[in-house]
Parts: sequence; C-alpha cells; structure tokens
Amino acid sequence: MDPLTGDGTRLREFRLDDLDDYLAIVGDDRVTNWLSFDSRDRDSAQTALAAAVERSQQDDRLDYMLAVTRLDDDRLIGFARLGPTGVQAAHLGYAIAADHWGHGYATDASRTLVRFAFENLDLHRVSAAIGPENLASVAVVKRLGFSYEGRIRHHVFTNNAWRDSLLYSILAGEYRG
Repeated sequence: MDPLTGDGTRLREFRLDDLDDYLAIVGDDRVTNWLSFDSRDRDSAQTALAAAVERSQQDDRLDYMLAVTRLDDDRLIGFARLGPTGVQAAHLGYAIAADHWGHGYATDASRTLVRFAFENLDLHRVSAAIGPENLASVAVVKRLGFSYEGRIRHHVFTNNAWRDSLLYSILAGEYRG
C-alpha cells in the first residue's frame, strides 16, 4: 500500500527496523496508560511489530496498522489502526509517542485514516472506544465529527484494573472529508 499523506503526518506500512521507535511508544507507561494493553517489553514489542508487518503483506488484509511519521521525517512517532468490527465497519485506534503530544499529530493521522476508510475502503461506520479520562483523545474524535454513543462498562482490562470506555462513531453519510 502506498503511504497516506495528511496535512502534517504520513501513514506508511510498518517495517521491522521501526522496532526501537515502536518500543518507545508501546513500552512507555505514559502512552499505554490510555491504550487497551499494558506496556510491552522489547520481545513482545518485536512480536507485535512482526505480526503487523506480516498482516500488511496479506492479499486479503483485514486490518490497517500503520506507522505515523511527520512529513519531514520518515521516523515513526506513532501508529494508527483500523480494525474490522463488522460489515463495512472498523474500529479506529491511535497512539503518539509522549514526546510528540500536543502537535496535532493524532488528529491529523486519524483524519487521514478515516478519509481512507470512507473513500478507499467504502466503509459505512468507523468507531472509537476511549477511556473516560483521556480528554485529549475525546477531543480528537470530536474534531473529526464523531458522535458520542455511550459508555461501555468494564470494556478493557489494563494496568490490573477494569476500565470503562466511551464509544464514539462516525457514519459515511456524516463524513465531511
């Protein structure tokens, strides 16, 4: 797949040599505190990265796990993912390295991936489940036109505790490119 370009980010396929930058994200408690999994060590990060690379090479690809880079640098600063959730539906997830927070990268990468979902994959619905305390992520999906659907109780188990999620979605007819 060719890279997807936003206003300030580029989404490209993962490479095995992204490991150190990937580990800097998935091994950082400041980041994984907001995600649906606990921080990973180098071995589990390497396994997850290799699986993402392998899935990207499949002809009948189901998910799109993409590396987020800045436009002026090919180095990974985050990731964004569309994972299937049903007929013409996908779940949006994203994470940006803590050192790059506050620059609009999550919004731009998510906007780029949502555009791809509706314009290239012909999806009908994209959803996002966000921890209630993650106000920055809630702001991202609201900027993109997502609507609040409700609270999913005890949705994920991370950091030795059950966590609720707030569910947001956007439909193809609501998408304003």
